[in-house]
Amino acid sequence: MSATRMPPPQPAQRVGAAPKKTETPPTGDEGPSFSHQLHAWLENHRASLVDSLRRLAKQPIGSFFTCLVMAVALSLPMGLALLLDNVERLGVSWQRAAQISLFLQIDATEAQGQALRGDIAAMADVEEAEWISREQALEEFQQQSGLGEALKELPDNPLPGVIVVTPQEVDKVALEALRLRLAELPRVQQAQLDLLWVERLSAMLKLGERFVFGLTLLLVMALLLVIGNTIRLHIENRRVEIEVIKLVGGTDSYVRRPFLYMGALYGVGAGVFAWLLLAFGLNWLNDAVVNLAGLYGSNFGLDGVPVADGLSLLLGAVLLGYIGAWLAVARHLNELAPR
Repeated sequence: MSATRMPPPQPAQRVGAAPKKTETPPTGDEGPSFSHQLHAWLENHRASLVDSLRRLAKQPIGSFFTCLVMAVALSLPMGLALLLDNVERLGVSWQRAAQISLFLQIDATEAQGQALRGDIAAMADVEEAEWISREQALEEFQQQSGLGEALKELPDNPLPGVIVVTPQEVDKVALEALRLRLAELPRVQQAQLDLLWVERLSAMLKLGERFVFGLTLLLVMALLLVIGNTIRLHIENRRVEIEVIKLVGGTDSYVRRPFLYMGALYGVGAGVFAWLLLAFGLNWLNDAVVNLAGLYGSNFGLDGVPVADGLSLLLGAVLLGYIGAWLAVARHLNELAPR
């Protein structure tokens, strides 16, 4: 009787252990997964950003003055634009300077003047309507003219009642249309409007806007030249390194990436410095403005830099730095081929 051959002992399996997974090695046709590609892309950008920061930190004085020059160029047009915005806040005073005075007929009674004032105040393009009676007009005229004693000798009050109309907006065409409409109302003898002041005001605002726009274009071009020249110097300092990178197969985008980050970092620094310069400058100028406004009985003061405008300034500085770096690298990229 022959002995039965027993199978070799198998290793025991631990209770509760998960079954082993057999890993299938990737074939030659399969490329890296999307997650690996994304990780490599992020790591590449992180390394470029860190390298740009390190190189800027090695030249703190040069980097500081480059950001400071860019900040001064950025703060000039933005500061003028903020000053124009603050001037436009004087719209209430300008509206009062562009008031329409309605002189009523001399026989118009107090009740008729008050009723007409209510009808005018209800109009859509009227901000406010104020009734000045004949007695008030005479009293104000006596105080302002200095002819109080002479006017007392008059047998009757020669001044009519007046309705002072404050329009919603200061616009020449709209004001003239409103004046003509008010002149046709009953009991209105004359409607008077000083359009010359409105025209002067509008011309000054348009001149300021065009000046700021032209200055912005000039300084934007100057900023592109500054950042382009700065990046060009960095390219020349790394010419041998870049030639070696291209020699071993480095792409143009790989070579360009650190310089784009460097331009964006210059923009961040310039935007922050420009924001600080504007905030300090407006605060310093506000003291003199408040003192001047106080002499005219006004509580007008300059507003600081709004957060939205500050963020727009910062974003614009980053974009300018990025565009300037891209233009500089694109110009010299063909010259960086290995020799």
